[in-house]
Amino acid sequence: MSKIKFGVLPAEHRRANRKDMVFAPNPLSLSVPEPAFESWLRDSGYLEILDQRTTDLHRISTTAKPSNSAADSTSTTSIPPKTLFFVSRLFSRIWTLLSLLTFNPFSKLATDDFAGDTPPWTLAFFGSSESYSFPSSPSQARLRVHENVKRFARNYASLFVLFFACSLYQLPIALSGLISCLALWDVFKFSGDRWGLDRYPIIRQTLIRIAQCVTAVILLISNVQLAVFCALGVSYAVMILHASFRKLTPAKQPAGRGGYGELLEDRAKRFLE
Repeated sequence: MSKIKFGVLPAEHRRANRKDMVFAPNPLSLSVPEPAFESWLRDSGYLEILDQRTTDLHRISTTAKPSNSAADSTSTTSIPPKTLFFVSRLFSRIWTLLSLLTFNPFSKLATDDFAGDTPPWTLAFFGSSESYSFPSSPSQARLRVHENVKRFARNYASLFVLFFACSLYQLPIALSGLISCLALWDVFKFSGDRWGLDRYPIIRQTLIRIAQCVTAVILLISNVQLAVFCALGVSYAVMILHASFRKLTPAKQPAGRGGYGELLEDRAKRFLE
């Protein structure tokens, strides 16, 4: 029988206690690294909390900049600290806007995003004046664009159709050319059904190729491609600006996400405060 000293546990008991003392990871723990906490917010669907947190941190840092740099600026240069702060903030915002051209806004877009219902234009898409803010960093702008493009994919598609119709209204020659192409294919379909071209596949394929060449010539002559280019350019600019300035709002949560999910959200908001 092994000797046991009073007040000291055997080695095997200490090893067993170490195994029992392994705690499950808690994403709301204060000791969790910041990147891990942000990843948990993103994976859990609380992107609006992450967006608001980034905005609050940027506001705190910008309000502290003039007071911290006042002493250094007065001793090293004659430029007022307010001017330096304004110039640095201006260049920061310009860099944030230029960063919108460095990534693909459709990288996370899927076909399922067009299958759902169109979000309401007044409440969800446009929102109020408090629903917009300048992105504080390129990462926040990228986060907003990727998420808002997924949420408002059907709205942006409707805007493209609207801008294309407006461009055709401004270019009557392009409108007449597009109508002529549609009429050409309608006549071809009607004639093919009447003459029974399905029984002559070679003749039918030859006529289709001729109709395609005629359509291409009509589109080029009537400058329909100019209307498409204008609609694409305007709709892309509107989409990028709206998606980057539009704050992330709470999306629809799954039905199974009950009181525990709401409790996690409440605790996460308290932690971010």
